[in-house]
Amino acid sequence: MYEVLLDMGIIKVENIRVFAYHGCLKEETKIGSDYRVDLKVKANLKISSATDKLDDTVDYVFLNRIIKEEMAIPSQLLETVAKRILNRIFKDDKLVEKATVWVSKLNPPIGGDVELVTIKMKEKR
Repeated sequence: MYEVLLDMGIIKVENIRVFAYHGCLKEETKIGSDYRVDLKVKANLKISSATDKLDDTVDYVFLNRIIKEEMAIPSQLLETVAKRILNRIFKDDKLVEKATVWVSKLNPPIGGDVELVTIKMKEKR
């Protein structure tokens, strides 16, 4: 078990800026808002560190594409978007063992001076 822990690594894709149309208010789905998405995945990076081949690791360009594609689908709740992102990651990349995603709405329309609201979800294989 100790050896397995040594093989695990973390890949982060942080501060992905996206304009999207999520929210429960009618105006939010029409005018859209700015969002920030952060992602952390854990995977075995031992092989890729030895082979130096992209096919042996988790491609962060691929992760970024998943986030942008899932953020483009309007939803009422950020939880729904986060769950879709996690589902796609585990479906499309078999190397990922654990993933955490943060989805933040910047300047949310909640009647106050609020920089952002964030939901965090995590899953493991």
